[in-house]
Amino acid sequence: MRRVILSLGMSAMRTLAASAAQAQSGQGSQGFTSNYTDIGPVIGLGGLGEASVSVGARFEHGIERLPDLGDGVLSFAASIDHYSFNQFCDGCGFSYTPIGATINYHFHLDDRQWDPFIGLGLGDYIVTSPANCPGCGSFSSGIYVIGRVGVRYFMRSNLALYGDVGSGAGAVHLGVMFRLK
Repeated sequence: MRRVILSLGMSAMRTLAASAAQAQSGQGSQGFTSNYTDIGPVIGLGGLGEASVSVGARFEHGIERLPDLGDGVLSFAASIDHYSFNQFCDGCGFSYTPIGATINYHFHLDDRQWDPFIGLGLGDYIVTSPANCPGCGSFSSGIYVIGRVGVRYFMRSNLALYGDVGSGAGAVHLGVMFRLK
């Protein structure tokens, strides 16, 4: 099931990227700047336990250009994901909701359509498990460290494909980001 979902997700991303390349001719993108803010949905693939897909959202706001550090941009990002799975017995459904905040560094590239970044932050796992589940005591809520690597591909100045790898409800998160300002 995971392979099917991953294959469908990758096919959709390739299709969107191909159409973006055609639509991009003549449309310059400023890329991620210190006054850029966006939000968008993501799908997480390769989750923990029996989970195969998570749903979530990302928000990010550019804070400051850093000319002395490779002319990159510093930003604040927030994330939320959610998935559920059965572990140990049928009907023992877990709900797993990581919420996180990171400070990201966006690398400066001459090709402003690409926006690679790295981030570090903290998150909080919110875990719920059924009362009638044997062996469920090992799952609990708690604070965790987030390390994240990601990229945006700007299809237009107000629309970007998004991907990240790191902490959260999936090993890989793919989505679409919409510029707010």
